[in-house]
Amino acid sequence: MNRPSWNQAPPAPARAADAAETGTATGGVQYLQISAEHQGQRIDNFLLTHLKGVPRSLIYRILRTGEVRLNRGRVKPTTRLTAGDSLRLPPLRQAPVAAAAKPSSGLQAHLGAAILYEDDGLLVIDKPAGLAVHGGSGLSLGLIEALRAMRPQQSLELVHRLDRETSGCLLISKKPAILRWLHQQLRDGQVRKGYSALLVAELPRARMEVQAPLRKNQLRSGERIVRVDPQQGKPARTWFRVRETLAGCTLAEVRLDTGRTHQIRVHAAHLGAPVAGDEKYGLAARNDWLSSLGLNRLFLHAAELGFRPHPEAEPVRIQAQRPPVLEQLLARLRECT
Repeated sequence: MNRPSWNQAPPAPARAADAAETGTATGGVQYLQISAEHQGQRIDNFLLTHLKGVPRSLIYRILRTGEVRLNRGRVKPTTRLTAGDSLRLPPLRQAPVAAAAKPSSGLQAHLGAAILYEDDGLLVIDKPAGLAVHGGSGLSLGLIEALRAMRPQQSLELVHRLDRETSGCLLISKKPAILRWLHQQLRDGQVRKGYSALLVAELPRARMEVQAPLRKNQLRSGERIVRVDPQQGKPARTWFRVRETLAGCTLAEVRLDTGRTHQIRVHAAHLGAPVAGDEKYGLAARNDWLSSLGLNRLFLHAAELGFRPHPEAEPVRIQAQRPPVLEQLLARLRECT
């Protein structure tokens, strides 16, 4: 399928190992004291921001080997910082930080028009399919880099993620305190996430719940693949509700209880009804047929987000309409029904 792509590739991306070898030394062991601004932030996310020019793979390696010490103890990447913590970093070699890629005028205009909600602390944007949420793996520019280039005076951070091929509601924080507040709601299951998905088979019941542990693996090529793994997988639960049945397919409303990588796609495939247009977990013959009807992307759309913008606020519910290309496909399927 000819898929849309918003991303720009750098002219000659260096391998992580090369960057580590050709960079400059930081000058020995570093000792940092965590400020209130970073209270509650995961240590891996803090280091990814603080250690500009250090490859992501090296940051996770020094965490894994215990070279990073927090209050003199070893830490996991998921450890959250507390104001006043003492952080020790080993000597590192940092590659010169390249100039940030500049988003095209077309992408800037699209993102500017795609803001669904905004206040002093956050914004919700209707992410287009084909645009990664952040750069990396051969991509010089993702949505968050584009927004930072458009708003250099703001401290923008992703609150959660969507797959590159998924469109819809994406939450971005503008202040560290709001980022921590939104992450707390995510951890407590207080953020309501609703998706619209077209499945390439009919479901046997109007409502279905899938509880199937998921394990994330990385192939030698670097590609991520997620499998149902009852022994070593992490708990994951998804609800599917049939909204319409057309031409052997199911238009479903999907709700998440957890937010694992590729969760909806893998759980749908586990039901025997993969998401339409899914080249990783889907059915090639059905995808080819839907492509002939005009589908050139994954039919998965983050249609709704419900959350409290700040501790004193009432809950808000933000919705993103399905893109025209998805509505056009549904119209063609209804003609085939």
